Amino acid sequence: MYVTLQQLSDLPGALELSQVASDRHGALVDPELLDLSLTGGDRSAYTAEEIAHADRAIERITNAVIETGGLMDGYLGARYTLPLTKPHPLLVTWARAITRYKLNGERVSREYTDPVVRDYKDAIRFLEQVESGRFSLGIDDPVQASSAGGVQFVSGRHDFKGRVA
Repeated sequence: MYVTLQQLSDLPGALELSQVASDRHGALVDPELLDLSLTGGDRSAYTAEEIAHADRAIERITNAVIETGGLMDGYLGARYTLPLTKPHPLLVTWARAITRYKLNGERVSREYTDPVVRDYKDAIRFLEQVESGRFSLGIDDPVQASSAGGVQFVSGRHDFKGRVA
């Protein structure tokens, strides 16, 4: 997983997640209950029915996180050995954007003005660049370290025709 439920609780937050992950055509999960569910808090003040409703929302969110991980692995696996031992913080941002987009699947909006769609497309574009080697994840990037050019010393003197002088 590239993003945790706790990180999703922080952003986009329980209110938005309640709006997109609650039962279709039913009441929204109480955002406070959903936040407790996302963060492992005490839900004892809620009824069994309310908790079951929140658990169904958590299941939808978890499924979106798992799908996001599979999608990201498809891009990252072309360049890295998976699982990554220490995922770069940028991957959390991209996973959050992709998960948010997946949860907003039925959203109707103008693509060019919708931040959910924009962030998703940006994340996919960066993953494509990572996959192709045009974008590096930084100094911890194993490909960058292994593919960096080095100085090679060869004994003897060479002229331009490749002969030793």
